[in-house]
Amino acid sequence: MTSTIKPFTIDIPDTKLASLRSKLDLATFPKDNVPMADDWSYGVPTSDLKRLVARWRDEDGFDWRAAERKLNEQLPQFTTQVAVEGFGELEIHFVHQKSGRKGSIPLLFCHGWPGSFIEVSKILPLLTLSDDGPFFDVVAPSLPNFGFSEGPSKPGFNIPQYAECLHNLMVKLGYPKYVTQGGDWGYAITRLIGHLYPDACLASHLNYIRADPPSLTKHPLLYLQSLLPLSAAEKAGLERTAWFREQGYGYNIEQSTRPSTVGAALADSPVALLAWIYEKLHDWTDAYPWADDEILAWVCIYWFSAAGPDASVRIYYESQNNTLPHTREQREAQLGYNARVKLGLSYFPRDLLVYPRTYGRTLGPVVFEKVHTEGGHFAAYEKPELLAGDLRAMFGSGGGGQQVARVWQV
Repeated sequence: MTSTIKPFTIDIPDTKLASLRSKLDLATFPKDNVPMADDWSYGVPTSDLKRLVARWRDEDGFDWRAAERKLNEQLPQFTTQVAVEGFGELEIHFVHQKSGRKGSIPLLFCHGWPGSFIEVSKILPLLTLSDDGPFFDVVAPSLPNFGFSEGPSKPGFNIPQYAECLHNLMVKLGYPKYVTQGGDWGYAITRLIGHLYPDACLASHLNYIRADPPSLTKHPLLYLQSLLPLSAAEKAGLERTAWFREQGYGYNIEQSTRPSTVGAALADSPVALLAWIYEKLHDWTDAYPWADDEILAWVCIYWFSAAGPDASVRIYYESQNNTLPHTREQREAQLGYNARVKLGLSYFPRDLLVYPRTYGRTLGPVVFEKVHTEGGHFAAYEKPELLAGDLRAMFGSGGGGQQVARVWQV
């Protein structure tokens, strides 16, 4: 590594911890003497919120310093300056763990919202410390405006800029060729990376599959296949997708249209931030047994983020509100067929968009496909063994991505 790449240790100042506790001391909660106070269909139950805030606030409750130590011990972290055209250089925080094995595959892991680099923590040892190949060198950045990465100081930082930033980071780390893994915004960003840098991004694995249905003119065979009766799992997937579109999409509309309005609440109130994120952790997972301290550590990464708790939601606005030609090009690149990048798709039944497999096959040459019977939106964190197993199967002996893996084995 060059001298411009610096080791990073999370070390939140005591003053910020004291300020957080002071705000929590002054928390005002909704009335809890009404029947809807603890009804999840209305949002986060007041009793849950009170319990979590009490643990967050009390000195004998949640211990951020312990969580901080654990993250520092588990995850080798660094920062470096990464240039993005039109935005100068941004200070980017990232996790970088090498396997130490010859022929390791450089893997860019890209999180989304309301996730962070913490999502890589469980799959990291499964991909870098296993006894059998394939082996991976894993890079998991905090996206600009997320975690401990700097945010851009002017508007217009859209998905192509995120893609450029992460590509330039991989090149700076000595990986002119690499593969990617992404869910949520990681889907959009890694799809753009494959579109903009197909000579570098040799393969992509997705655990969130956003795609249009096959059309008769563009995908005649897939279109005919899509007319066949759906399986029980595919029907359930479409029901889950309809639920998200009808009942779980309000946050997206707000963040896509008025990010600064909700941002004011997120920046000022840790209780608002907790409620906003905890709802998603509950609704978007497959009955994952969240421990209170897991939730609070997850939310703390947002509260203590370098760009501020409000900055991350701007990705929605920037993605939806650029000039029309640019937005069209971006959508076409994300949803169009990219013949140059090998594709792996993992379907988890409690994700947000769970389409039939014929939809996903319109995105590119699918060399790996797996439909799971459990798991939700945060697959790397909820079901790390399954996601890591899919990556190993895709790039391992006999896998559809084995030819790609040979690039690093010569």
